[in-house]
Amino acid sequence: MFPDVPEFKFIDSLLKNAAEFKHEAPQHRGWLGVGDDCAMFDGWLVTKDLSVEGTHFRLDWSTPEQAVEKHIVSNVSDINSMGGTPRLAVLGLCINKNWSEETRTRVQAALSQGFAKRGIALIGGDTVAGDVGMFSTTLLGTLAGERPLLRSAVKPGDTLYVNGTLGKSGAGLWLLLNHPEAVDEFPTLVEYHLAPKICESAGAELLRLGAYGACMDISDGLSSELNHLALSSSVNLQIIENKLPIDPEVLRLCAKFGQNPLNFALNGGEEYHLLFANSSPKSIFKENTQLGGVCEIGFAVEKTAGDPVSMLCKNGEKLPVSPRAWSHL
Repeated sequence: MFPDVPEFKFIDSLLKNAAEFKHEAPQHRGWLGVGDDCAMFDGWLVTKDLSVEGTHFRLDWSTPEQAVEKHIVSNVSDINSMGGTPRLAVLGLCINKNWSEETRTRVQAALSQGFAKRGIALIGGDTVAGDVGMFSTTLLGTLAGERPLLRSAVKPGDTLYVNGTLGKSGAGLWLLLNHPEAVDEFPTLVEYHLAPKICESAGAELLRLGAYGACMDISDGLSSELNHLALSSSVNLQIIENKLPIDPEVLRLCAKFGQNPLNFALNGGEEYHLLFANSSPKSIFKENTQLGGVCEIGFAVEKTAGDPVSMLCKNGEKLPVSPRAWSHL
């Protein structure tokens, strides 16, 4: 029983109905330092993401539930991209001292339910109050196969894929910033930016299929992640404009407001879909619901002195794809 202290009562509420803390060690052991979406120690995948009020979420745009869900997805996506399943979480929570009691209660419930519905056990953390809200999660997961999917595993001749459609989050953010009066006209874009839904088992499914290769999540924008893959693997990558699966609603928004859909598809960020390279037969990815709809977008070639990443355009021109990552600094 917790003492009658507000912080302790909050923590007690957070832990009610939490997922069971199962004593299950990783089946496969391994160690991996910095450089991928996760590190790995003695078989445990580990990642850490922070969500800061005013930078990653705004409660005048988001509900408390959406803000929490986006934070959890950003962490789960890292485990997913390495071929893992999230198991354990350590949560750091800064409560905005100006939040109402209702907002605090909804944040607590969303955190508790968000981890529990994924079977992620909360095993520790800390709670404080400050001038802005912040969620900080250290997430641990286990691999679905013998080794993780790495950024450095692209080989010349591999095919490049993404799962899901591109540009939704960037387009949703653009709407909120530039045309808030039109958000009700494009609800799927706004909702995806505020609380993205991804295929959270896709990376593990790749390993179950035996499709070992390179993989990472599209958190900083496709253009930047492609350059990460190329540089990490010492290859050149070429994508094909006609094959990019730009979301239909992004195309509709761009037609209405005179925007370039490629900008959202390449540089939008916060997509959290997977970008992966593989030499497995393409047929194993088709109509696999666990992968969330896979689309071929290009291929890898031997490294040359040219641009690490290029795009074959619809008009036949070949252009470099420069990284345009979101930076917090």
